[in-house]
Amino acid sequence: MGIFDKAKAAAEQAATKAKEGVEDVQLKRELGQAYGELGKATFELVESGEVSHPQLEEVVARIRGLNEKAGAGDSSTAAPESTEPGPQDADGSPADPA
Repeated sequence: MGIFDKAKAAAEQAATKAKEGVEDVQLKRELGQAYGELGKATFELVESGEVSHPQLEEVVARIRGLNEKAGAGDSSTAAPESTEPGPQDADGSPADPA
């Protein structure tokens, strides 16, 4: 096996690892979004009185306190609809809304 063959094999292996890494990050992101959706739904069910459990009370109280600090009195504005980052400029800084 020549030096170019070895380099090609190493490049292919690196590309495969990078692709697996991207897939792993995407799966973790989707999992995080699903947990976020579950958490928001659970919070709303606790607030409506449809669900009650001692393990939920501490975190629900923490969310209520954070909502009060943020000035978000109602649960409909308690959490963002999406965990996607907002628009960004080419340099990665937040884009101007105008």
